[in-house]
Amino acid sequence: MTPAYGGADDRADTDLLAAHVAGDAEAFGVLFARHRDRLWAVALRTMGNPDDAADGLQDGMVAAFRRAGSFRGEAAVTTWLHRVVVNACLDRIRASKVRAADALPDDLEERAGRGALVASTDAGDDPEASALADERRRTVLEALATLPADQRAALVLVDMEGYSVSEAAAILDCAEGTIKSRCSRGRARLAPLLGALRPPPPPDYPGNPPPGAAVPSTGAPRGPPAAGH
Repeated sequence: MTPAYGGADDRADTDLLAAHVAGDAEAFGVLFARHRDRLWAVALRTMGNPDDAADGLQDGMVAAFRRAGSFRGEAAVTTWLHRVVVNACLDRIRASKVRAADALPDDLEERAGRGALVASTDAGDDPEASALADERRRTVLEALATLPADQRAALVLVDMEGYSVSEAAAILDCAEGTIKSRCSRGRARLAPLLGALRPPPPPDYPGNPPPGAAVPSTGAPRGPPAAGH
């Protein structure tokens, strides 16, 4: 008997996808439950707020559900799922820019507290440290929002989610050199915006501090919204 969503299931990703295509009503739910936390984190960091990220993730999962029969095994199933979700998010970003060239929403501070870009904190945490962490997250989000969508996606995958350049290239369906170029250009654009987040140099450091290489992390992501969002 096939386990319910999220239940123990030792079938490989490829077997689950094949079972879904063959008519197994539970297989796709098991597959999604297996990978949803990282898919959610990528969607949220790409979109910038929980509501848009949930829409982007939903668009991606609907597309994957419907197009599962087109999967040919050229890449891992998880790579294919990430590609579908990232493309869905980028489509939403581009469509939003066509409708209106808006910056991040005015209520970003309130909205960010509901999503994966904010690390969970205990009630007993130092209020000053929590405030500094919140300010850091806002700064990173606002800086990322200034980048072209393709550069943003590359930096989210490589610098924030820890994918290798080759993995990011497979997810975004482009050459590794393109990923390196997008990351390089994105980091250069972010450097003046995120300079304040770099740690100060030691007192005896001879000269200027070295430039930051990667986008600072915004904290360990929580899980995606509950089913039925």
